[in-house]
Amino acid sequence: MDRTVIAYVIYLVVSVALTVWVARTLSRNGRVFLADVLHGDEKLADAVNHLLVVGFYLVNLGFVALYLSGDDTVVDARGVFEALSTKLGVVLLVLGVMHLGNVYVLNRIRRRGLLEREQVPPVRPQGRVAATPGA
Repeated sequence: MDRTVIAYVIYLVVSVALTVWVARTLSRNGRVFLADVLHGDEKLADAVNHLLVVGFYLVNLGFVALYLSGDDTVVDARGVFEALSTKLGVVLLVLGVMHLGNVYVLNRIRRRGLLEREQVPPVRPQGRVAATPGA
């Protein structure tokens, strides 16, 4: 078997395994965060969590598939390791950026919700003050 094909197979197996592991970890640990962002609505948090995982898979596995092709032919064992380190390093960086992007967006939503809760007066207004003309 050609060394380039071996490098491709190893790249695909490791990239898919990393993507699945990161998605499961984010889904499991992010559920509590989503429930807080969505004001304790567990059903909505589960639905949003599932949609985020599906989007995460689509983007990352699509990137892994597009990044599979390479211009260089691998001729020796050193070349296999060099090709794998470059490709897997980029995949890991993309996974990290996707994770940070999700956390950033969810944190912004959470902050907005906290600000909205703070703007509600603690008690209803008791009356009105009449405006004075010319003041």
